[in-house]
Amino acid sequence: MSASVDSSFRPLSVTTLLIRFLGSMNLAITLLVAVAIASIIGTVLQQNLPYPDYILKFGPFWFEVFKSLDLFDVYSSVWFLVILGFLVISTTVCIFRNTPRVLKDIRDYKESAQLNALRRMSHCHEWQSHFSREICLERINVVASAKGYRLVVKKEAKHLIVAAKKGSGSRLGYIFTHVAIVIICIGGLIDGNVPLKIAEMTDNIQVETRNIPASEVPLISTLPVDNLSFRGTVTIPEGQKANLAFIDFKDGYLVQRLPFLIAVEDFRIDYYKTGQPKSFASDLIIYDEALDAPLHKTISVNHPLEYNGYTIYQSSFGDGGSELRIKLWPLKDAKLSDEIQAVVNTPVALSLEKGDMTLEILDFRPINVNPDITGVKQFKNIGPRFQYKLRTATGEATEFISYMMPVEKDGAKYYLTGLRHTPAEDFRYWYLPADSEDGVARFMRFLTLLGDEEKLKEIALSTLPKQSDSLLPMAEDQELVAQFMVGLVKQFVDGGVGLIAAKVKAVVAPDKQSEISALYAKVLHHFLRNVYWVVLQEEGVDPTSGLNAFDERFYEDAVAAVSISHQYDVPVYLDLVGFDHKEATGLQVTRSPGKMLVFPGCLLLVVGVFCMFYLPQRRFWVIVSGSLENAQLFLAAQASRNPYEFEQEYSELEKALLLQLEVAKTN
Repeated sequence: MSASVDSSFRPLSVTTLLIRFLGSMNLAITLLVAVAIASIIGTVLQQNLPYPDYILKFGPFWFEVFKSLDLFDVYSSVWFLVILGFLVISTTVCIFRNTPRVLKDIRDYKESAQLNALRRMSHCHEWQSHFSREICLERINVVASAKGYRLVVKKEAKHLIVAAKKGSGSRLGYIFTHVAIVIICIGGLIDGNVPLKIAEMTDNIQVETRNIPASEVPLISTLPVDNLSFRGTVTIPEGQKANLAFIDFKDGYLVQRLPFLIAVEDFRIDYYKTGQPKSFASDLIIYDEALDAPLHKTISVNHPLEYNGYTIYQSSFGDGGSELRIKLWPLKDAKLSDEIQAVVNTPVALSLEKGDMTLEILDFRPINVNPDITGVKQFKNIGPRFQYKLRTATGEATEFISYMMPVEKDGAKYYLTGLRHTPAEDFRYWYLPADSEDGVARFMRFLTLLGDEEKLKEIALSTLPKQSDSLLPMAEDQELVAQFMVGLVKQFVDGGVGLIAAKVKAVVAPDKQSEISALYAKVLHHFLRNVYWVVLQEEGVDPTSGLNAFDERFYEDAVAAVSISHQYDVPVYLDLVGFDHKEATGLQVTRSPGKMLVFPGCLLLVVGVFCMFYLPQRRFWVIVSGSLENAQLFLAAQASRNPYEFEQEYSELEKALLLQLEVAKTN
């Protein structure tokens, strides 16, 4: 007997097992869940940002974790594309396995149903008719047509079987939804740029990380014009052209060549009353050898240009190489020219006494809308500003942001300049008091004078005989007293009151520190005031008339600014005095052939879901038996879903049949 069992047992082939696995519901659900999780990650985590942005946001550890999982570019990651590929294969196998059975079920009315099987249905009814089979069939057909059923009649030896059904579209919905999933996934694979991933894995492309002109980018970092799918950006100044786009990729970028030229004829920005951008648009010209004449098109946000499979979006705006006139104010014995000309994104060499530096202007904005610094809940345009870096010969750079116009705070005006050493830091602002001419000239003369030891010594010697409040014991050697006062000012400029306090703590006994600190503060205050008087005299102010309220407030603000000037650790202050603004439009250029599949795929998916949920398949059978003149009827029905709703429909169907038979009886 065991031999017989062994001979009848035939193990399934590997191909059959593989097809069953690929077409299984468990695999399909697992893949769909994986796609859903990946979509959630791609939605929550902003995609395709430069790597430094992610490092700042998540820190080095989590950055490396997310990077290893390709979470910064989920929809083009290898694992996501593999999931989509398996989902395409699984769904396709499922379609081929089940479509014949579905189509057969659509055509099948199940007219061969057995009476015993029908009696086991939850919805059935049997009654005796007093009419012929022909009349019963006629009335059944009327009811079926009125209810939207199609029917067939099968004649048996002793009875007739009427089989009716409706809602076959629900079965088509199964096919539609599965085909839609395949179409959408194929579109995702196309736009996921599988060839680019393959080229990356085979080292046929190399990410460029240097900040160099596009013409100097090597070919291995340049993608050909026939690249299947991409999403890149390009910034084009007014009146200029470009035939490329930059794709942010990994920790650098790739250059994508375009088969046509994009020229920016004009760029316009409309602003709200607050100064915030309201809308912006670009007048573009497309130059292509395939065109009989250049294509002119105006684009704006949400109104892109579609051309030859490419889509050009209006995404941003920026500076197009504005020319700035900058006055250089020395802070630490720097020998500089009074004014220089600089262009945004073009480095400028500065020859300073303590070493050469490079000025890199990063951005310029003529309008800057910020919250009002007075605390009022409103926005205010505080005028032009430019952002720049000062880089030393060793490559170390400090980033600055400076405003051209003064801002008003607490009844006084100040020039704002901020600095930071790394992009992770917030800007720390230095408030420079504005003089009566709304400039920084008076403060800069005051600060420059505080750094001139010879001039300070002259001021100290000239003011010593006039001291009558015995702030210092009169010394026979006024030279030493003057040197002490100059040294005290130097400490104040180099480190503020904190440095003076540290010096006192280091050399003075603890019980005398408070007394000496108060003495130093009085000496410093009087000496700074004398220096300030010299600055005013240079402006033609008569010292005998005393300080007015403005000059007094300016002095207090100037001393406060000097006390933290040591934090502004560069030898020069850049003062924007004029500009010639040039706009540039930021464009996003995409090529997404997969969307031509995704859109119809989504439409087909909607149709399929509608068919499955709103066109449920329903059937009923009527067995007509008995004599030819007095037929006996047996009704049975079933539905594929919504049993509670079908309860009502079955009740109406049963009543309609009885009513038709009563009508026949009265006739």
